[in-house]
Amino acid sequence: MITKVGVVGCGLMGSGIAEVSARKDLMVVVVESDVLAVEQGMRRVDNSLSRALKAKKITEEQLESARSKITYDTDMGSLFDCDIVIEAIVESESAKEEVFRTLDKVVVKDNAILASNTSSIPIMKLAMATSRPETVVGIHFFNPVPVLPLVEIVRSLLTSPDTEERATDFVEKMLSKHVIRSKDRAGFIVNALLIPYILSAIRMFESGFASAEDIDAGMVEGCAHPMGPLALADLIGLDTTQAVAQSLYEEFKEPLYAPPPLLSRMCEAGLLGRKTKRGFYSYG
Repeated sequence: MITKVGVVGCGLMGSGIAEVSARKDLMVVVVESDVLAVEQGMRRVDNSLSRALKAKKITEEQLESARSKITYDTDMGSLFDCDIVIEAIVESESAKEEVFRTLDKVVVKDNAILASNTSSIPIMKLAMATSRPETVVGIHFFNPVPVLPLVEIVRSLLTSPDTEERATDFVEKMLSKHVIRSKDRAGFIVNALLIPYILSAIRMFESGFASAEDIDAGMVEGCAHPMGPLALADLIGLDTTQAVAQSLYEEFKEPLYAPPPLLSRMCEAGLLGRKTKRGFYSYG
């Protein structure tokens, strides 16, 4: 039975995972790299809860209850007695491997689930950074976590059936999310389909074939997509889009997965989309 959830990282994804867990009456421990990151993470959670209250999705009492269930720390050791720990840091294979090496040492429950919210990195690579790969599984949420109902469960070759079953129960029964299952290959289901589409739109814009506004309007008004591909890239974060594309290209070596030069230049310039208030569009 999962009663205590650990979350490593409190950015856009980690804060959302912490919030949805706390709103389901689970105790949550969030670990960030330093005090400043903790403060920023707390603000993200509080702002999101406030938006939910304003939209009348939760009551004042539920807001206070959720807030009281989350504790924040900078010490990974505080995760020692968690039933499940979900890593939600930057999309970097080396950084995630380091987190899993640490979790292997500090999480003491034998059957604790060690999960990654990675959107593209094969779970086996992270599992092999631990001495208990059978307990490692991919649990990939989508942004914004409190709103989107989908979660990908990714089982590696060594993930035990028990771990997969408990992870699925956690997501479906405790968090009330919809689960789809993917084989352990870069990009999983959603990003293996989505990223080539976004990269194609970037190449179209880069070539001067059409404006960003017209590309997005074509998909929104012509195909009934809720958001155009370039606006979606800005929402995801161009750095994350590039990282996922690189993971896909490394795995499959297919040109459609290769990040376009414009995407690389924008990331180098710090034009990462909504998070930096400028990407393919400006956000005042």
